[in-house]
Amino acid sequence: MNRRDFLQSAFAAAAAPPERPLNVILIYADDLGFGDLGCYGGKIRTPNLDSLARDGVRFTHFYSANPVCSPSRAALLTGRYPTRVSVPRVLFPADKEGLPDSETTLARILKPKGYKTMCIGKWHLGHLPPYLPTNRGFDEYFGIPYSNDMSPRRLMHNTDVIEEQATLETLTPRYTEQAVKFIERSKGSPFFLYMPHTYPHIPLGASPRFRGKSPQGLYGDVIEELDWSVGEILATLKKNGLERDTLVMFSSDNGPWFQGSPGPLRGRKGSTYEGGVREPFLARLPGRIPKGRVCSGIASTMDVVPTVARLCGAGLPEKPLDGIDIWPMLSGQRNEIEREALLYFDNVNLQCARLGKWKLHVSRYNVMVYNPVPAAGRVNLPLKPELYNLLDDPDESYDVADENPKVVEEIQARIERLIAGFPEPVRQAYAGTKARKRGVSATGALPRPE
Repeated sequence: MNRRDFLQSAFAAAAAPPERPLNVILIYADDLGFGDLGCYGGKIRTPNLDSLARDGVRFTHFYSANPVCSPSRAALLTGRYPTRVSVPRVLFPADKEGLPDSETTLARILKPKGYKTMCIGKWHLGHLPPYLPTNRGFDEYFGIPYSNDMSPRRLMHNTDVIEEQATLETLTPRYTEQAVKFIERSKGSPFFLYMPHTYPHIPLGASPRFRGKSPQGLYGDVIEELDWSVGEILATLKKNGLERDTLVMFSSDNGPWFQGSPGPLRGRKGSTYEGGVREPFLARLPGRIPKGRVCSGIASTMDVVPTVARLCGAGLPEKPLDGIDIWPMLSGQRNEIEREALLYFDNVNLQCARLGKWKLHVSRYNVMVYNPVPAAGRVNLPLKPELYNLLDDPDESYDVADENPKVVEEIQARIERLIAGFPEPVRQAYAGTKARKRGVSATGALPRPE
């Protein structure tokens, strides 16, 4: 290249507009089942969410890090198991704690890169001012700080209570209005919108526009309104020319509670069977994520932090992450990425582990979650290990542990090695479970103490 060509190419490079930083929108439902969306075989009409699958990628083995609310959100925003970040259980209005300030959220990771950040919806990581989103990296917050079945059902803006009892029927439209306004006023800079919806957690509420319109009853009305909300956000991106610069992701915190569908999976909210933790995950980024891609590789909500941080050129926190960068799976470069065994916790109790196609159950409660607890209490009991091939047996119906002893041995060894690196309460809980007498039960049943 001669000097003139060099100068011309340098001038062209300098004159070309810089690549826009990536915007990130993370929409998170509450108690949505694996089988609730049309693109996952559900009966409820979800055209806008289905469009995310059509224009992007749909995961079929994507996991929440916990089968209930607060822990799953802690893992999503930190990339770490909730048992590491001091949020192993559901938080209630009487609780005085929350996600520790020593933990780094995705919002905090993105702030040094000039991102505007907002959280809209259900926070559930501490309701007192020191724990609210505006003290965890978000510039602005609008929503209810915990579940809508908890009282008082306060609607907040930043740290101010604007309604002592929020009206359930107006929540989704109001959240959506706030999201559209945030996108409009933030379009001149990179932004991160985290939108953890209140629904379909009960009590259900739908606006008059959607009430009574779904053949699937009020639950269907609520899901169709959530789908409308997604459509409004997608339309706002298109209107402002932001589609190709915005990664849109959708998932849920855990499986369905009393209504909703886990699809072909066994179990529901509060259970470490697949129906309690395997969730829809959709992602769209035009030009970078192939259209209509279906990925069967294992991924987790904990993978969102390292993946988004890499895409946005942001640094990772000092504390080690449990999630991995799944961009090769999102972009179609790979269908799966080798990873360490994925652990299934309920509170501090480890109950299962997944490695490749295999899932090993090592303990189980003697009482289902949210059932009346008997006088003996709810106890996590060790099991004769149960092994399931989730590719051939997604509803965990056929235990094949006896036929695969080496697989059982390998996963148990990994569990022992991993648990040794967890905080003391987790190690103690696991040791205590192993020390108890094995529950008296049939394979696949709730264990009964001797």
